[in-house]
Amino acid sequence: MLCALIMAGGQGTRFWPLSTEEKPKQFLNLIGSESMIQMTVNRIKPIIPVERVFICTCRKYVSLVKEQLPDIPYENIIVEPESRNTAPCITLSTLVIARRYKDADILVLPSDHLIKEEDKFRNIILEADKFVETNENAIITLGMKPNRAETGYGYIKYKKGIASENKNDIFKVEKFVEKPDKEKAEKYLADGSYLWNGGIFLWKSSGIINEIKKYCFDMYEALHGILDVADENMQSLIDENYKNTKAISIDYAVLEKSDNIYVIPSEIGWDDIGTWKAVERYKEKDINNNIIDGNAKVIESYSNIALNSGKRIVMIGIDDVMTLETEDSIYIVNKDYLENLRDYRNKI
Repeated sequence: MLCALIMAGGQGTRFWPLSTEEKPKQFLNLIGSESMIQMTVNRIKPIIPVERVFICTCRKYVSLVKEQLPDIPYENIIVEPESRNTAPCITLSTLVIARRYKDADILVLPSDHLIKEEDKFRNIILEADKFVETNENAIITLGMKPNRAETGYGYIKYKKGIASENKNDIFKVEKFVEKPDKEKAEKYLADGSYLWNGGIFLWKSSGIINEIKKYCFDMYEALHGILDVADENMQSLIDENYKNTKAISIDYAVLEKSDNIYVIPSEIGWDDIGTWKAVERYKEKDINNNIIDGNAKVIESYSNIALNSGKRIVMIGIDDVMTLETEDSIYIVNKDYLENLRDYRNKI
């Protein structure tokens, strides 16, 4: 029984001021006509029905989930009392799913990534699920084949030698690597055995629970009561015990320690839409490399971004600038400042 867990509790601070604590980036239409979380759910609907799609988010975003994903059953919205990184989120959610679907296979997805080749992505997931069905302790991750020396992503180094005869080659993971500097990133790209860590996983609930018990027992101990508590008392148990979990990523807590990690090298048009540069890669541009999304006129100007919906913005003789309209301000920002724009929040 294949289920999906979509992690949607982040605050998307790198996209401030467009992304706010009240409406973070997973609920914004950054690339197309749908929000990032809507794109994520619609991407998996052909292989996982909505009644087996679970969303883990913070309490203050439940109304946004219900508004943007009305087909998701309310009981499939898993509420974190507070954001405490991916290991507590995954432990909590896996236990909730396991009480509903015993020994389910679980596909874990971030809520804010882009995948352009969706059919290929779904085929890889189905192949990964077959592997997990016959290798119950396996943890599979999708490693994205790099096409540039990217310093903003973690990497996965895999071992040579095919571990599966499936359609998609599945390899044993040798190690996870932190975000590199430019020199290391170029070496990884040339090496050919390093993949971007996309944060997409597939495992059996029993398998990952066993790994969590093995490597972070305190986290399991804090939350395992979810399996047996009465429905009406489950959220109270979560609210009371979630603070006793360690705020740590699943990579550090389990994956870097486990011997059961496999990776599928994947070319699926993936990108982590985590920065303004990532948005710029995919937005449609005019002949002068300008991105116009809203009410704007650009004259003799090059390589600009205009995001607004109110009064018309007119750019004349302007290069390499972003204009961004929010509810209370219009920002005019040199594009060199976009990656650390949030650092100016207190000054503004």
